[in-house]
Amino acid sequence: MLIESSEEIISISIIGIYLGILLLIAEILSRHYKSDAELTRKIVHLGSGNVILLAWYFNIPKHIIISASIVASVVAIISYILPILPSVNSVGRNSFGTLFYAMSIGILSALFWQNGEKEFTLIGILIMTYGDGLAGLIGQKFGKNKYEIWGNKKSREGTFTMMVVSFFVTLSVLGFSLENLIIAFFVGILATILETFSAIGIDNLTVPIICGIVTYYLSDFSSIVFL
Repeated sequence: MLIESSEEIISISIIGIYLGILLLIAEILSRHYKSDAELTRKIVHLGSGNVILLAWYFNIPKHIIISASIVASVVAIISYILPILPSVNSVGRNSFGTLFYAMSIGILSALFWQNGEKEFTLIGILIMTYGDGLAGLIGQKFGKNKYEIWGNKKSREGTFTMMVVSFFVTLSVLGFSLENLIIAFFVGILATILETFSAIGIDNLTVPIICGIVTYYLSDFSSIVFL
């Protein structure tokens, strides 16, 4: 028991150091080099999502992930009131994305971080991490075909990126097979629709949770159909 506790502390410390370095880099870019606020936010968005991979690799218990999610949610709420993390929240628009991001990790972990179902937590969070993160970066850099929905400016290039990345994330986690190919295709479209029709950062909650749950039920259904 003592050895397991020691390994747990080391694993959590490594994750904490990783997050600390990530925030430090983002804050330096934001405060001292006056980098674009959306760019630094995306750096944190892409980097922090990798925490779920570290938690999976180190086999971090569910209760610790949920506790960390609650702490991160509280910090996010405070940061909306006090500008302590401008690199995370200064996006030039009304958004609660940081709070929703933290909440989604806790909710998905509560639902699936047990009984060999961690992959559904991974899929939900990684779709949000890489799909939305890369869609934003590609859209900003290469998006020439713009459109606007509910006051949110989008690009067809960014939307396509969201669909493709979501597809490959789902397929990579589930593993290649005919049924998983179909599931990944459906989830990719679903994630894109959810991300497109979103406001105030609500996609950071709806995309991971709905995609994780839908993937779970589709996998369960496909196991019966393709039996």
